[in-house]
Amino acid sequence: MADALISVLLERLVSITYEYMEGELKHVLNVKEDVDKFTRTLRVIRAVLEDAEQRQVTDEAVKIWLDELKDISYQMVDVLDEWNTDILKQQVEKQEREQNALVPINKKVRFSSFSRCFCFGNVSRVIFHRDIALKIKDLNDKLTEICDETKKYQFLRKELGIQQLQQPQRPQTASYVNMSEIFGREKEQNILITKLLGDSSEEEKGLLIIPIVGMGGMGKTTLTQLAYNDDRVKSRFEIRKWVCVSDPFDEIKIAKAIIGEDAPNSNELDEVLQCMSRSIQGKRFLLVLDDVWTDDREKWEKLKVPLMQSGAKGSKILVTTRKHVVANMMRATGNMINLGELSDEYSLSIFNHMAFSDNDGHESKVFGDISKEIVKKCKGLPLAAKTLGSLMQNKRTIREWKEVLNSKLWDLEKVEQEVFQPLFLSYYDLSPTNKCCLLYCAIFPKDYDFQRDDLIKFWMAQDYVNLRGNKERGITGDAVFDNLVARSFFQDFEKNRNTGTITGCKMHDIVHDFVQFLTKNECLIMDHTECATSESKLLGDKVRHLTLRYVPEGPLDISSNNCKKLRTLATFDSRITTIDSNLILQLKCLRTLNLSGNSIKELPEEIGELIHLRHIDLSYNDLEKLPDTICGLYNLSTLHLVWCSNLKKLPENMGNLINLKHLYVELCEDLKSLPKGIGRLTSLRTLDVCRCGGDNDEAFQIGDLRKLNLEGSLEIQLVGDATDKSDVEKAQLWDKKLFDLTVDFKRQTNSSSSVEILNALRPHPDLESLGILYHNGTTWPNWIPSLHNLRLLSVGGGTQCELWPLGKLEYLERLTLWKMDGMKKVGVEFLGLEDQTSFGIRSPQILFPKLKRLGFGMMSNWEEWEGVEEWTKEDSEITIMPCLSKLIIQDCSLLKALPDFLFKTPLQTLRIPGSERLLERYQEGNGEWAKISATNPNIRITRRASRELVLLCLTDFDEAFA
Repeated sequence: MADALISVLLERLVSITYEYMEGELKHVLNVKEDVDKFTRTLRVIRAVLEDAEQRQVTDEAVKIWLDELKDISYQMVDVLDEWNTDILKQQVEKQEREQNALVPINKKVRFSSFSRCFCFGNVSRVIFHRDIALKIKDLNDKLTEICDETKKYQFLRKELGIQQLQQPQRPQTASYVNMSEIFGREKEQNILITKLLGDSSEEEKGLLIIPIVGMGGMGKTTLTQLAYNDDRVKSRFEIRKWVCVSDPFDEIKIAKAIIGEDAPNSNELDEVLQCMSRSIQGKRFLLVLDDVWTDDREKWEKLKVPLMQSGAKGSKILVTTRKHVVANMMRATGNMINLGELSDEYSLSIFNHMAFSDNDGHESKVFGDISKEIVKKCKGLPLAAKTLGSLMQNKRTIREWKEVLNSKLWDLEKVEQEVFQPLFLSYYDLSPTNKCCLLYCAIFPKDYDFQRDDLIKFWMAQDYVNLRGNKERGITGDAVFDNLVARSFFQDFEKNRNTGTITGCKMHDIVHDFVQFLTKNECLIMDHTECATSESKLLGDKVRHLTLRYVPEGPLDISSNNCKKLRTLATFDSRITTIDSNLILQLKCLRTLNLSGNSIKELPEEIGELIHLRHIDLSYNDLEKLPDTICGLYNLSTLHLVWCSNLKKLPENMGNLINLKHLYVELCEDLKSLPKGIGRLTSLRTLDVCRCGGDNDEAFQIGDLRKLNLEGSLEIQLVGDATDKSDVEKAQLWDKKLFDLTVDFKRQTNSSSSVEILNALRPHPDLESLGILYHNGTTWPNWIPSLHNLRLLSVGGGTQCELWPLGKLEYLERLTLWKMDGMKKVGVEFLGLEDQTSFGIRSPQILFPKLKRLGFGMMSNWEEWEGVEEWTKEDSEITIMPCLSKLIIQDCSLLKALPDFLFKTPLQTLRIPGSERLLERYQEGNGEWAKISATNPNIRITRRASRELVLLCLTDFDEAFA
């Protein structure tokens, strides 16, 4: 973590300080010289950090040295933050002066007392600058002392070559396996052997690559050994070769291992590869490459090409790796086997085999219940079960067994040496930034559901990653998240059902124990009952990130020893009602404050003094208002207020939050409008709900969106009937890179204005998802045909529109229509045809070419869905819905029949709950049912509405439809 912290610090020293040097600070003391010296010293120290961070695990003195280094680095980061805050403050003051100059005297912007108290005079600002300079000088002196200490530790410098540094030992593997110690994995073994014995159509010129991917200790090598030694596999291949690749990936070494005893002495790559080619020429081979780490495509291709060209058809390469990116690099993800957790039953078998002798059934019964509890700590990791089992071999009392059961895994030396060792290999393979982000996950409880976007914002709040990356670091949060996923640090993925992107995940308990082991002095998770213990006080001067659990109803009360240097304070499963202002004043270094899910009604005004705050989450609380002082948090980047249902307004001076990038106010139903000043937040990228309209000049109007550089998703809620078309056009949505837009008219009564407003809203042509709620006009927005990338469309809530041609939206995948009271008939125009005679045209057409899911709900007046009388697939060049797999028609009681063309689609699921006439028509066993089942033999028809299918709003129907 020190390496990443120092990288961040060096970047800030360059990007912030020299900008400020142009101002008054360069005249204060020798601050420029001190900054330059501090920077040079940091670079010297950084050259030995890799060696130091590896040695700290076993050398307590080195760990203390690193802790001191990190402490000074944190202090310097905070000083630079104070420095930067002053810059931001001056920018805000300038904006305020310019804003006031533009408005009449009787409408001058009212600034909070907090803002006034921080408007320094010239004397105050000089004193402030002098304090900053003195802090930098003091830290510079301390850093110099730490740098001098590096000589006594004799650290190896990074520039001497990574191969000279002390690396964790990578164990060599062989093809032999002790069958008596293998439990489980029969399913995976059968899948693997089937792939090895089969003739796959996916084989590329006779060479099939099968990657086995999983975290360290999951049993990848063991599974490979089982398949490699299977008699059927032995007889299938003329040559079998096992190569332990490890790191670095050496093409010459691997090629010589394949050749065997006839390998040449030469180290010329071409000569060795030619010799390898001759050794396998025309022979069907099985090559195992165990423990591959490199994702260097060039190195891989040098080895792959001669293997592919020389081996006989049916040759296979079996690869074990911890990194999904290796499988991607080999272009073999289609045959990849992801090795997951072992069942508790098999884990217990491994544990018992190691803990007890085969004939000692008595002891296994005595310790049986404790064994099961210990095995639960292994969370399906075979290596952990094996290690803990061997640990118990010589423990023969209940007391000894319970000590192991009640201990933390990292307190057990054998676990640290054997279970954590494979994880150290994966950890040291990470870049400094990736290490920092991984270790930050230690602040979350076990089994926590990480949400991708939230986790990235937490990393950003600590300055580990940037929003987009910059030219020097070039690292974004998305890249880090994907990298940790690819290296098997995360599991149990949630994916976006439309894009397949990973949106959430969990961390294996053993990995969580590992990151807590590495951060045990910096990250602390405590239950409420532990808050006042002596242990927590002893750790107080080192803890940077504190997570509290199960805090009961009442005030937040924690020891001040845990607060002074905190950069993160988070609560989970708690019911806090109040926060003491004295506690807030102790959190001067805080960057992340997560108090979501409590019962807080009010925040102390003193929160405005936490100038380092970047991330505040107050979602799901009872807040009625926020203190005005929060508008002085110029570094604030993310503000979560989701489902603060009692929140009535936001502070007027929200426009002062010059760094705010993400504002979430969804489901704040009492929040009738947003402050006008939000329109000045040019850094804002996310505004989940924009509630505007009405005649309040002091409130945010839709036209105020024009200066915001919004991206991603936006819901526009139009309140009242006073929204003006010209104001809507000012929003210039066509310039915003939004991929998801919802327009909610909130049951307005003026139908003509809703049509004009929709036409004026015209979004970016690359929009992918669109929702329109309670548009009660009789026509559709004129820009929908131009949305060529639209994939999801949801419309509903009383609109009087007839359906218009949607069939020509070439990328539309999901269409949801509900409560469209004006719709009585769905004609062929819906498909994109003018009338029935259009089918006589012989030009090829595909209508709804990508549509997979189609849903209709609560269409109370819908009676007819017109078929196509003269069309069959055989005699027409027109294709209708060739990808449709799911159709829901719910509570459409007047609809009599479905069009014939639906039964020529690949429909798999048909739900028709609450649609009585359809239910009668398509009873199983009658002629209509036979017509459906004849063309769609795998179709499932659901007739009854479950509780989850009750339609209350568009969101509910979309969820049921998914």
